[in-house]
Amino acid sequence: MDMDSASSVVLQALTQATSQDTAVLKPAEEQLRQWETQPGFYSVLLSIFNNHMLDLNVRWLAVLYFKNGIDRYWRRVAPHALSEEEKTSLRAGLITNFNEPVNQIATQIAVLIAKVARLDCPRQWPELIPILLESVKGQDGLQQHRALLTFYHVTKTLASKRLAQDRRLFQDLASGIYSFAFSLWSHHTDCFLLQIYARDEAAALGSLERTLLSLKVLRKLTVHGFQEPQQNMEVMLLCNIALLFCVSGRQVGPDSICREKLEKTIILFTKVLLDFLEHHPCAFIPLIQRSLEFAVSYVFTPAGEGLTFERFIVQCMSLIKMIVKNDAYKPAKNIDDSKPESLEAHKIKTAFFTHPTLTEIGRRLVSHYFLLTEEELAMWEEDPESFAVEETGGDSWKYSLRPCTEVLFLDIFHNYSQTLTPVLLDMVQNLQGPTNVEEPVQLLMKDAVYNAVGLAAYELFDNVDFDQWFKNQLLGELQVNHHRYKLIRRRVIWLIGQWISVKFKSDLRPLLYEIILSLMQDPDLVVRIETATTLKLNILPILTFCSSQLFRTEQFLPYLESIFGLLFQLLQQVTECDTKMQVLHVISCVIERVHIQIRPYVGCLVQYLPLLWKQSEEHNMLRCAILTTLIHLVQGLGAESKNLYPFLLPVIQLSTDVSQPPHVYLLEDGLELWLVTLENSPAITQELLRIFQNMSALLELSSENLRTCFQIVNAYLYLSATEFLQNYAESLCRSFCDLLKDITNEGQVQVLKVVEIALKVSPILGAHMFQPLLPAVFRGIVDGERYPVVMSTYLGIMGRVLLQNSSFFSSLLTQMASECSQEMDQLLGCVIEMWVDRMDNITQPERRKLSSLALLSLLPSDNSVIQDKFCGIISICVEALHDVMTEDPETGTFKDCMLMSHFEEPKLSDDEEPPTEQDKRKKLLALEDPVHSVSLQQFVYEKLKAQQALMGDQGFGVLMETVDTELVRQLQEFLQGF
Repeated sequence: MDMDSASSVVLQALTQATSQDTAVLKPAEEQLRQWETQPGFYSVLLSIFNNHMLDLNVRWLAVLYFKNGIDRYWRRVAPHALSEEEKTSLRAGLITNFNEPVNQIATQIAVLIAKVARLDCPRQWPELIPILLESVKGQDGLQQHRALLTFYHVTKTLASKRLAQDRRLFQDLASGIYSFAFSLWSHHTDCFLLQIYARDEAAALGSLERTLLSLKVLRKLTVHGFQEPQQNMEVMLLCNIALLFCVSGRQVGPDSICREKLEKTIILFTKVLLDFLEHHPCAFIPLIQRSLEFAVSYVFTPAGEGLTFERFIVQCMSLIKMIVKNDAYKPAKNIDDSKPESLEAHKIKTAFFTHPTLTEIGRRLVSHYFLLTEEELAMWEEDPESFAVEETGGDSWKYSLRPCTEVLFLDIFHNYSQTLTPVLLDMVQNLQGPTNVEEPVQLLMKDAVYNAVGLAAYELFDNVDFDQWFKNQLLGELQVNHHRYKLIRRRVIWLIGQWISVKFKSDLRPLLYEIILSLMQDPDLVVRIETATTLKLNILPILTFCSSQLFRTEQFLPYLESIFGLLFQLLQQVTECDTKMQVLHVISCVIERVHIQIRPYVGCLVQYLPLLWKQSEEHNMLRCAILTTLIHLVQGLGAESKNLYPFLLPVIQLSTDVSQPPHVYLLEDGLELWLVTLENSPAITQELLRIFQNMSALLELSSENLRTCFQIVNAYLYLSATEFLQNYAESLCRSFCDLLKDITNEGQVQVLKVVEIALKVSPILGAHMFQPLLPAVFRGIVDGERYPVVMSTYLGIMGRVLLQNSSFFSSLLTQMASECSQEMDQLLGCVIEMWVDRMDNITQPERRKLSSLALLSLLPSDNSVIQDKFCGIISICVEALHDVMTEDPETGTFKDCMLMSHFEEPKLSDDEEPPTEQDKRKKLLALEDPVHSVSLQQFVYEKLKAQQALMGDQGFGVLMETVDTELVRQLQEFLQGF
């Protein structure tokens, strides 16, 4: 097919692929997908999107298909890779002209050229950069802009490569084109300034667009193109100009069409400085003084009034913060160990941050930037939930003014606390006593100062007697009920939350609970939400600076019913997902802290959660919060959680079903809920058993949740081994066989531990059901598995089979002898020999005793191989006796410390969690386990007596002579009294 006919066919398919009719769209998409690997397809796409006469949507789609094809087929090693001839032709076609009239398509073409450049430039595409530079010089405005746009995307992509060789190539490129890029930027900037002065705003806007693009290129070259940028005069000149460019804002009024683009350019200049400071702190040292003067004057003095805008203030504050906090600018503890650059930077900072400067910055931050704005107060009234849960964590300080001011305050306060502490305490002193509700400015100021005291809590530890301040001042503030005073009520309860883990005596907790009880009924929703958050901060800390500040459950219990009821009311009152999540988190924390004491009060919550789950169908993060609450609820309810099954089990079913889209969000919490439900279940139900159908697909995922999946399998085994194994052992065994083909040693141990527990819980059925896995275990022992933990697990499994299902062991031995073409006795001898040799791999006393019991179970025997290995068996027995026997100091006799005779409910302290139903099942199982029910001392004695009876005294005496005399002496010592 020639090029023209191919173009018409592809064009028709692309046209159909833009259709809104799925009957037309789907076949076209399938056809295009099939053509993706056909030679010449991308050449056709190139001709289509370069044809400006065609439909815009068709050209857009052609660009996208081309761009996706680069990712899939451009690399030489890719399946169905493009031929070198076609790639050469495509590269040439992409840079033939830069005259795309549509901005969006021009951007996409620039991006796809950059994708090719990432793979081919400069080696296979040396002409790209020279052609771009030549096109950028052109007189045609459109061509110049499109070439500059492409130049930026290519530079950005090449700068992002991180391999050392790629970085060197980019540095070579930067050194070669930096001067040109700088002069290009300088030219467009001069044009913009001249046009602004001449009031030619339309022309100025075009020049400013080119200034912005050329500056984006310079930013990447400046930050990533030099190892020692301070040695390049133009780099340092650009950074100095960055500090001056903001003045150009004076010439552009707020209503100018250039204003938005100019603000973007100013922000880009600050990004150049911030990136340069981050990547080249030492090269930035000559700029520290001017940067601080620049940022502080604009943000903290009248010089910035009328010029600054919010994003610019954020950038300036970030610049100050990064200079203050930069480790490269701090001398070592031992001055002699400091680098000269660090000392120089520290000297500049010390000279700049004088007492008056710091005082002014501190006061200005608190009294100006910490004040709630009119927009925030309006938001409080109109959308209280959004105000109360506004996100201020993570990297929000890089983009939002309030978190940025708070982070800057914290960093400056931390580094200059000796200067700023008296300033802040003076501001507190000036606001003592209740504030007049008729003075809104004073209320806002008190809110701001209290905010500062809360943020700096750790720094003020030695300077503020918070307990006294709480009793003498803050308590009174909370009792002012005027609606305007809600600002202070909300801020004071927040402030207490900040100080709880720093300095708040436990004796004051009951008083705090009274306050929380009162404020949870405050008319203002923001105050109620903030109070709930403070409650969470109160009950979360377990470890603080001193034990007198610890949370004590007994202090909280008298308030539990009332506070829990109010939290539930709040959960119902709020409507936003984020707020419901926050309140649910508080409820979860309360349940987690008080354990079983929550049981009388959860009825209302249990009734409400199914409704909330149904309402949150489109909100997976809220459902995650519900799952977390259910986890703590099940743990608190224990066996009573069975009453939740009609709601609980469908939730687990949905959350852990990998065929359902929500599992992406819910799986981790869903598995955790599944596990705690099983651990607290008093008995198996058919519905609980049915959920296990989800497990096969989960094991196939082999994700980071695999460990939890194994714990769930174990929980089913402890809960109802027989029923569980009869239903699911076959599919589980298949999954395990698949997993063991490609899994780490640690993962292998986790799989085998499940098999070991199955054998422990049900020796007969477990061995039968997991029979396909056991030959590999047998082979691992005979071959002497090198990894000790795996070998220990192999021996644990085989010990269970040998001791508790000897007939199965015999049939397995027969099977393995046939496979290995060996005599059964010979193979048994190999197993015993390896067992004795690798006994040291077993570190758990339970498994060591199990090995001893298992090998002793082979006695009495007249089998010559077993008698040959008698010495080794006795050696293992003596080792195990040393492990498990303890001497009674009164009688001087030995007893087996692993024996358990009866089940006792443990006595718990207030802070200890009661045992789960699974803990009880494990204890009852241990009572039947030979490791805990059979005395090793007596078992050794009985087996030796039986061997003696079999062989006669003389034969037995000869057999005992094969054992080391020291071992015989130790054995006799352990067997005294028999």
